[in-house]
Amino acid sequence: MTKIRVLSVAMSLVLAGSMLAACGNNTGNGGNSGNADNTTNNAADSGNAGDTTKPSEPITLTFFDQNTGESFTNPVAQEIMKRTGVKVEIQQPTGNPAEKLNLMLASGDLPDIILMSRGGDLVNKYIAAGAIIPLNDLLDQYGPDVKSMYGDILKQTRHTDGKNYYLSNWYGLDNDPVFGVQMRKDVLKELAPDKAEGGQPFTTEEFEALLKSYKEKYPSVDGKASIPLTLNGENMGAVLGTFKGMWGLKTYFEDNGTLKFDVKDPKYREMILYMNKLYRDGLIDKDWAVSKTQTWEQKIANGIVFSTPAAYWDLGNANGALKKSGGDDSQLYAYKVVAPGVDPAKTTYGPRSPLGWDAIAITKNNKHPEETMKFINFLASEEGQYLLMYGIEGTHWDMKDGKHVPREELLQGLKDDWAATTKTNGVRYWTWFVKNGVGSDGTPYDIGRYNRGEIDQMAIKNLLDSVWDTSPYDNLGPEGGTPESLNYQKIQDIMKQSLTKIIISGSEAEANASFDAMLASMKAAGDEKVEAVITDNFKKRQELWK
Repeated sequence: MTKIRVLSVAMSLVLAGSMLAACGNNTGNGGNSGNADNTTNNAADSGNAGDTTKPSEPITLTFFDQNTGESFTNPVAQEIMKRTGVKVEIQQPTGNPAEKLNLMLASGDLPDIILMSRGGDLVNKYIAAGAIIPLNDLLDQYGPDVKSMYGDILKQTRHTDGKNYYLSNWYGLDNDPVFGVQMRKDVLKELAPDKAEGGQPFTTEEFEALLKSYKEKYPSVDGKASIPLTLNGENMGAVLGTFKGMWGLKTYFEDNGTLKFDVKDPKYREMILYMNKLYRDGLIDKDWAVSKTQTWEQKIANGIVFSTPAAYWDLGNANGALKKSGGDDSQLYAYKVVAPGVDPAKTTYGPRSPLGWDAIAITKNNKHPEETMKFINFLASEEGQYLLMYGIEGTHWDMKDGKHVPREELLQGLKDDWAATTKTNGVRYWTWFVKNGVGSDGTPYDIGRYNRGEIDQMAIKNLLDSVWDTSPYDNLGPEGGTPESLNYQKIQDIMKQSLTKIIISGSEAEANASFDAMLASMKAAGDEKVEAVITDNFKKRQELWK
């Protein structure tokens, strides 16, 4: 699942508190008939269907979408332009989208609409420069469906001045798991047959025993040394996010009304010492710290790995190879491991934010803000969402008994070759203003929900109750350019460098000493000043959201 599955969680996001993933992919559109004249006759499809009145004169809107650079020409794109009377020109992002966005901001050469990441400080830079316009008046006049669909999300994505400068994308809490302890099901059937089918968590002691049993039973596989547990050193967000899930840790450590870096939570030390013990006992891949994603995937695909911490969709390529050679059970599936004293229902494997991944904004250079908001209102409406995510009625889906029903040939195409199918017909290719959840007829907005394989189903079975809302803690760091922001970066670097060193320490005493040294370095770098800013931002957010 392309968009959602792109969630390979970056360290920068995870280090919002220390290294917690705020999360892929994952990781990551429909309408009535292909006849534009039928739009007003399908109000029931969206409740209101929005003001989809076409512009009196044809207009063209330039759209920079950091997620795609394809021309707006596939069947769904053509249908959107037919219904709205708006021609869309996608500006192809070349190189790093963030660099391109910074260059556009500096030069003032802006498109009409921009889709950029909500994370980091880029949105705030655009707001501070006056490069994107406030939307409140436009929403009041031309955005009834936007306001209806977004609801309180509009309140929660307001800027500090109380105005909305963008609409979030992939918004609404996605009740879907993220991280898990991935384990080979065929091996579990041998070593823990009562838990192989899922539904029952493992304790950390049981997990450690499994790793040892695997190493003893399979010292080598096809002539290669076996690996009980490997880590993706290039994606420490997923690694630490998974282990933090075992201990129920969140973005920050809340201590007497103050938000502190999560490494200061006593349970964090327990977690990192557990990881160190697994490493010292020879259960973790000795080369993990220098392992890149491609190497990590290759080791798993070669069949020598029993387990790895990751988002359940991150193993798509490796699991595909294993399935081809050994069948469904040879794949790694997501299971829950629970630390001592932690309620299994309070584990935190599923960090999700209802505020979405992306920010979609109208720039100051846009000469048609009213028409643009009408265009946005259509896309954000229920009618627009089913067009974007399901395709065209009578071609890609049918209305049966009042429900949107995807055609079998479409679902099969998505199953056989997701990328080619979405690109060719446009179904779920243009993922704009996407709302998680279900429409008024009870069908999911995201057609990808029909494409749940055995890997997805096991993750849902084992880890659905670990989903939690990260939004109160997202992006609370100091504003860029301030002294505290420099301190914050230093502290992030200290944690990034120290945590790897702690995990590979030669003894528990050495690991503890390194952990203490990390805390001392953080203090010297001004962590308390940064925590004061984070706590103040947190309190201001609570007031803003009221």
